[in-house]
Amino acid sequence: MEDGVLPSTSWYGISSNLVLYLTSELQESLVHAAETYYNFGGLSSLLSLLGAFIADSYTGHYRAIVYSSFIYILGLVTLTMSAGFAPIHYRKLCFYMSLYVVVLGQAGFRPCVQAFAADQFNEESDKERKAKNSFFNWWFFGVMGGASSAAIIVSYIQQAVSWWVGFLIVAVFMVLAFIVFIAGKRLYRMHIPGGSPWTSILQVFVAAARKRHFSSMDASQRVYAGVEVALPGTTSLSHTNQYTFLDKATIIDETDESSEVRNPWRLCTVTQVEEVKMLIRVIPVWFSTLMFFVVIIQPASFFVKQSATMNRQILFLKLTPVAFVVSVGLFAIISVPLYDWGFVPLARRITSNPSGITLLQRIGTGLLVSVFNMLVAALVEAKRLRVAREYGLADQPNAEIPMTVMWLLPQCVLIGVSDIFGVVGTHQFFYEQVPDGMKSLGSAVFLLATGIGSFLGQVVVSMVAKLFPEWLTNNLNSSRLDNFYWVLAGLSLVWFCIFLLVSKNYVYKGTAATPH
Repeated sequence: MEDGVLPSTSWYGISSNLVLYLTSELQESLVHAAETYYNFGGLSSLLSLLGAFIADSYTGHYRAIVYSSFIYILGLVTLTMSAGFAPIHYRKLCFYMSLYVVVLGQAGFRPCVQAFAADQFNEESDKERKAKNSFFNWWFFGVMGGASSAAIIVSYIQQAVSWWVGFLIVAVFMVLAFIVFIAGKRLYRMHIPGGSPWTSILQVFVAAARKRHFSSMDASQRVYAGVEVALPGTTSLSHTNQYTFLDKATIIDETDESSEVRNPWRLCTVTQVEEVKMLIRVIPVWFSTLMFFVVIIQPASFFVKQSATMNRQILFLKLTPVAFVVSVGLFAIISVPLYDWGFVPLARRITSNPSGITLLQRIGTGLLVSVFNMLVAALVEAKRLRVAREYGLADQPNAEIPMTVMWLLPQCVLIGVSDIFGVVGTHQFFYEQVPDGMKSLGSAVFLLATGIGSFLGQVVVSMVAKLFPEWLTNNLNSSRLDNFYWVLAGLSLVWFCIFLLVSKNYVYKGTAATPH
């Protein structure tokens, strides 16, 4: 688990305080800092597709993690140097260059590390297969533990001691993770790359197009089942009744019968076609989760800025703005054992489902909670603005409003609840519902959702800033951030309805032929 916890500490050590660093040290505007934050996460997630493709096709998970870790560490070291030693007039340039080296390292690391960990479970063992169902929950537990540590320790050092010392600690965490990871090499089950999966996928579309003149499949037509599977490491799959136009790729016509060798660009196996169907099925689900990822990244952007304006004295402690938002991670950590040991056994008795509820039900619950989260956030922000006006502090951006930061606790708790349902559910869904030979791609699809969510968040922020410039200004006390939250709540509700329509017709991998 350490090879997941320590890198997450490094990742969140940068991202959790990024908006504050950009606005306070590099003198960026709030809108530009938020856009940079969204771009940082978004680009890393988009490039993860490339990292996943290389890992699944050529290097395998282990070597991809090793290679990308070197790049990741290089980026963290140069980031530290830019914050502490770069000349002031070059500091911004050096920081951004280092930041995108980190992004490049993350692109190879993030889609592979969880897939590699999941590879260590033997699917042929009932005991290990059952343990794998809980693996994603406890993986999330470890990641959030690292994130919480970063928010509490690293962010405090960055503001109380020095930013470059904080970044140095982040780099050290990553070096330690790398050492722990390579030390266990002899104990690992290694993923064997099977070449590019895209060739097999393209063959299905080409073969189906070449036989488009055939009518829908019926019992009188000969179908090529084949003895080989499409992707190395996969098992044979049964036929399903969705996207039947692709089934034409399995029809044996006269040309196929007269040929001594099967032409894979004319004739494909049923398993090969079903693997393509799997990928098509997850696309609508993926799309319907995008707004959810816009909502869950709010704690590290605007929630932090809100807490910076409020009374953060808790008993004898004066919390940093980021430290309070760590309650999101802490509640998510608490929720993991509650979910795994409490909710799942209870739900299992009702539904007879080994996982308690289905993956889509779990994701849907997370999406619905995220809608309520934005409603609560909007109401709390409206309250904060009223207090600022009542005490004549609306025109004082650096003034502390006499309102305890504990008012932000409900929205942080709701984010934590939506994480345990939505984030873990989507991660497990995309890992399990893709072909066995494309597990890194499954993790990358999850990261792509987070990345597009980040870019979508940037689009929303940019449009709001352009249409309603008074909503998001550098002075949060005179802005209307509550209106921005209302917009997110409305968009989240629309996306939740889309999810309900999509999930109604979804066919799970390895289940019956018709949607359910």
